[in-house]
Amino acid sequence: MLELRAFLRAVCIGNSVYQSEDEKVLRELLDQRILVLDGAMGTMIQSHQLDEAAFRGERFADHSHDLTGNNDLLCLTQPKLIKDIHRAYYHAGADIVETNSFNATRSSQSDYRLEGITYELNLQAAKLAREVCDEIVNQPQQKPRFVAGVLGPTSKTASISPDINDPGFRNTSYDELVEDYSVSVSGLMDGGVHIILIETAFDTLNAKAAIFAAHRVFEQKQRLVPLIVSGTITDASGRTLSGQTVEAFCNSINHARALAIGFNCALGAEQLRPHIEECSAKVPCYVSTHPNAGLPNEFGEYDQTPEEMASVIGEFAEQGFVNIVGGCCGTTPDHIKAIVEKVSTIVPRNLPIIKPACRLSGLEAFNINNDSLFVNVGERTNITGSEKFARLIRDENYDEALDVARQQVEAGAQIIDINMDEGMLDSKGAMERLLKLIATEPEISKVPLMIDSSKWEIIEAGLKCCQGKAIVNSISLKEGEEDFLAKAEMCLKYGAAVIVMSFDEKGQADTLERKNAICQRSYNLLVKNLGFPATDIFFDPNVFAIATGLEEHNNYAVDFIDCCRFVKDKLPGALLSGGISNVSFSFRGNNTIREAIHSVFLYHAIKAGLNMGIVNAGQLTVYDNIPAELKDAVEVVVLNKDPNGTERLMELAQSVHETTGSDQEEILSWRLKSVEDRLSYALVKGITKFIEEDTETARQGVSKPIEVIEGALMRGMDEVGDLFGSGKMFLPQVVKSARVMKQAVAYLLPFIEAEKGAGGIRSKGKILLATVKGDVHDIGKNIVGVVLGCNNYEVIDLGVMVSCEKILEIAQVENVDIIGLSGLITPSLDEMIHVSKEMQRQGFSIPLLIGGATTSKAHTAVKIEQNYQNDGTVYVPDASRSVSVVSNLLGKNTKTEYCQQVRKEYEIIRDRTRNRKNTRSLLSFAAANLNNLDVGWEKFSPFIPTFNGVRVFKDYPLADLLPYIDWTPFFVTWSLAGKYPAIFQDDKVGEAATDLFKDAQNMLDLIISENLLEARAVIGIWPAKRLDVNDVQLFHPDQPKETLATLHFLRQQVQKEEGLANLCLADFVAPETCAQNDYIGGFVVTTGIGSEELAVKYAAEHNDYDALLIKALADRLAEAFAEHMHERVRKEFWAYQADEAFSIEALIQEKYQGIRPAPGYPACPDHSEKAMLFNLLDAQNNIGVELTENFAMTPAATVSGYYFSHPDSRYFPVGKITDEQITDLARRKGMEATTVAKLLAPNL
Repeated sequence: MLELRAFLRAVCIGNSVYQSEDEKVLRELLDQRILVLDGAMGTMIQSHQLDEAAFRGERFADHSHDLTGNNDLLCLTQPKLIKDIHRAYYHAGADIVETNSFNATRSSQSDYRLEGITYELNLQAAKLAREVCDEIVNQPQQKPRFVAGVLGPTSKTASISPDINDPGFRNTSYDELVEDYSVSVSGLMDGGVHIILIETAFDTLNAKAAIFAAHRVFEQKQRLVPLIVSGTITDASGRTLSGQTVEAFCNSINHARALAIGFNCALGAEQLRPHIEECSAKVPCYVSTHPNAGLPNEFGEYDQTPEEMASVIGEFAEQGFVNIVGGCCGTTPDHIKAIVEKVSTIVPRNLPIIKPACRLSGLEAFNINNDSLFVNVGERTNITGSEKFARLIRDENYDEALDVARQQVEAGAQIIDINMDEGMLDSKGAMERLLKLIATEPEISKVPLMIDSSKWEIIEAGLKCCQGKAIVNSISLKEGEEDFLAKAEMCLKYGAAVIVMSFDEKGQADTLERKNAICQRSYNLLVKNLGFPATDIFFDPNVFAIATGLEEHNNYAVDFIDCCRFVKDKLPGALLSGGISNVSFSFRGNNTIREAIHSVFLYHAIKAGLNMGIVNAGQLTVYDNIPAELKDAVEVVVLNKDPNGTERLMELAQSVHETTGSDQEEILSWRLKSVEDRLSYALVKGITKFIEEDTETARQGVSKPIEVIEGALMRGMDEVGDLFGSGKMFLPQVVKSARVMKQAVAYLLPFIEAEKGAGGIRSKGKILLATVKGDVHDIGKNIVGVVLGCNNYEVIDLGVMVSCEKILEIAQVENVDIIGLSGLITPSLDEMIHVSKEMQRQGFSIPLLIGGATTSKAHTAVKIEQNYQNDGTVYVPDASRSVSVVSNLLGKNTKTEYCQQVRKEYEIIRDRTRNRKNTRSLLSFAAANLNNLDVGWEKFSPFIPTFNGVRVFKDYPLADLLPYIDWTPFFVTWSLAGKYPAIFQDDKVGEAATDLFKDAQNMLDLIISENLLEARAVIGIWPAKRLDVNDVQLFHPDQPKETLATLHFLRQQVQKEEGLANLCLADFVAPETCAQNDYIGGFVVTTGIGSEELAVKYAAEHNDYDALLIKALADRLAEAFAEHMHERVRKEFWAYQADEAFSIEALIQEKYQGIRPAPGYPACPDHSEKAMLFNLLDAQNNIGVELTENFAMTPAATVSGYYFSHPDSRYFPVGKITDEQITDLARRKGMEATTVAKLLAPNL
């Protein structure tokens, strides 16, 4: 018999010493080829159209409940049928068949009142499959075959409430599920299965209970069986039914140490593909998938043929995503046979080496490694640390307690610590209740949880409520090694990381030597004795109060910091955590000193390796912003530089006690006016300082709070609207006005909601805005939303990358009056066309607005308006026009005439376009190719770059980019026309531009001082030659004759004057016939890391102005980064203009040698070429920039392109081209011509 702890270690770390022979054979086979699972058991059973009598058989003929549909029961009543189905799948070539036990749990069988026979059902299901398996294997020349014992998801869920009125209710518990699954696993193992397959897991907490049960039965039977865990992505959101993303699911079940992880059911292979691709990149084990035969039709049937399904599965097998494939709903032996044939010659996925990290999860994944930034743990959901939270829990006011948790996440907490330790409280019940409620709040449960208690039973109760991977706070050696290891074992089984406190049997470690010794001893016990993953261990060396007046306390901070260094140096993989507020406890009551101590302590602790801290973000100040005298005094105390440091700091504390850093409020003349006039003045001037005070005064003067909005506030906004409409007020000022209005309304809403029957705020109309699918750009759309909101229209903003289905679904549910679509990249035009056609097909009869940088009145008239005839389709060029357009469309007396005018104008545009097409003269593609640019390559002498390959830049200094900002487009974004800096002297917009520029400078100062945005770049330079006439072939830097990639470019076909060439970007690269190699470069730069989070934060604070400002500045910084990096390439990395010396103005005017054209723009209008550029630079892995399905870059503040160095290289528009060039490009790219034509529709 194995010792239990050694056995647990074998389970937890997958020790090959304890692997069964079956698992060893499986692993050998999986390294050689892709293994194939069987298909759907239910589909095959349904094909036999069994009646009630067939399900009952003789044994259950008199059972009290209907049994039709209880497929698992057929193992007892129709065993021959089940064996025949297994046999058919083996004959089709399946390596693994699944037992007919998907619903053989007490939970599911209780629906048929047969919960008492679940062990027998699982046992018989395993025996039947095993009998057929052995029969097949014993036949001549047979390959190994296996049986997977199936555990289905059960009909009850541990993370989801079945009662819409009680989100904290559950119809099952973790313990009930563990008991239920334990019976099933025992039956399956006793029946002889080779594998346990936990499949169709749509609630990860159910899956974790199944994993716990399996490990428990393995211990009881002293036998290991390999596990496969397969989740279910339920819809296009890419999440499980309980809300987890793919990576979050993988992190949550990592402790299973599964043979394979994957996804099945709910979706077809095509829809599952991106999720399997992501899983393949995230997990270190094998990957499995068994999708449905496509999506069900309107009758719930599956139409995908075996050949169609096999083709899709074969494609992502060829991409190296999978090791095990099979079929789920709708699949048959014919599907499996086709899949077997398709994958038989495809090399299986190689197991990747995943970078070590602590991989946590809530609904979303959160990974921590030594390269991660400091992790903030929210402390306000801790009863012992927050009196407000404690009061709410004692009063059972869980709604407001959830608000506290939500505020923590919104304030930037990446993990929230939950503690319910209170003597007069049912702490276990309170923990369970709150965690179940948190599970129903996605804004909270998206982050991992820290389960914090001094009582183990409360920690365990908390872990049983977490579908994500949580952190246990904490365990220690205080009760001895046995207790320590026992609790650590349970953490392993629940799949949790742990904080290990610096306690042992002698008590708390209060010296550096004791801290180091306890950390070392704990590490050895956990990692070497138990096999606990080092990356899941956080050591807390104990943060004690300093500056107490006691000499022995003076070195506490230094000891903590030095222990951090010890852990990082001596305990590989382990991480560090601490409760930060303790360090300043001796100065409680003086927040200025406490904040300074926290910031200085963290500054040095983080440098020493501290990864995570429980800290109140509100009690932190920026290290560099601490006044010099105070910082010096605090550093002396924190680092124990002077025994008299405490006394000096206490003296200093007297002078800063209770200071706020702000001056006495100035009494201004406008403050003496009536409250209505004060509100109007604040709205027009964008002043938020007194808005709540004035709003309250106004509220007290009316009978109903809504009258403040409909009276004084709306009169103020009407004034704003009039000033804006007459050109006396400008967009930045309007957005500031909106900020004031939103804060006033937010103040009044609780009063309005408290009055039953008060009615809603009457708006002029309801407008839905969305950036279409595949596009991430939203600054213009957001500005339109603010402007419309200022004019009393209700705006529903769906954000970016919104599918047509969602746009139209929300439009119907919300009964909107207008739909507005936005987009920046050219593929968005096709999506807008699609939406317009769907609006017509679905019978919509509301106006459609079109806007965004890539749109135009001509495109709207020619491509969109004709598709939607039920109502008006109107192009809106910018935010300043939006109010008049919407007003006309929703006005009873204006709409008809306005729509007729627009239709008439669009018809004229269409006629003009048709006539232009008829008279347009384009060269044939062959003639255009002959008229290429000759730059005299025989005299060509290339500049050799200083490096070949790829280089990555992270945390690039934003301050270095400021001089390169081109401010003119910034003002255009805000609808302020004029060139920088002359715009400041403009009679009309000069004042508004000056104010906006001042705000932008202040925001830039904040961004840089607090590191609010991160700049990253990846550049590459490769040997290259022109291939044929229009392509450029790239070569491996180390193997100059081996092709790395081919870039495809387009050539102008417009008729040119004699002597002028029809240009193509390939003309600027040396041809194949040239004796010397040329080079080409590429880049992706971003300053958008962090911008979206900041914008969301400002929006949540009803501060649209700063939300828009941060995005606009991030865009400008990205363009500046592109300019700056291009300069470095010319002078340093490629060095073909090493002595270049241009002014910033000259740089912006592009007076230098060389160009950096971007895919999707005039010289290279094919957006799909971005995919090749991103692959070459590995942009996603290197700097975290991704492409959407329509080739938009995310984050949006991103710029990409190529580097050309030739002196004759220049920018040009490709312009209109013919179908023959489309056909040729499709051939070169290996794509369908129709797809290429769609991508290049604006050029046709």
